[in-house]
Amino acid sequence: MQVSDIKWSVSEKEVAQNAFESAYSREIDALMKEVCEKASAIADLQDVWKLHDFLSARRHEIEGKYDYKYPILIFVFAQLVKEGWLQLNELEGLEASKLSKIAAIARMS
Repeated sequence: MQVSDIKWSVSEKEVAQNAFESAYSREIDALMKEVCEKASAIADLQDVWKLHDFLSARRHEIEGKYDYKYPILIFVFAQLVKEGWLQLNELEGLEASKLSKIAAIARMS
């Protein structure tokens, strides 16, 4: 069975949605804090453009990462675990096979 063929129960979908939203909130909170710090350090126009470039890059990264589609959700969760935005225990309630796949992928590279 391929990862994209994995079925999600109703209760697993609820666990997944809650974990997804928690990770997203954490990353957005961290981004907002970083943006406030960078904005408070703006001294000239070049700093404004640097902030703009930073925000554009982060927007692209975040919008690409937080893709809530069930065929790729295992990979999304693995990346979030690897980056520290999500803990495996927040995914308790998923089948053991899903958790082990997420953990294994998160350990890769």
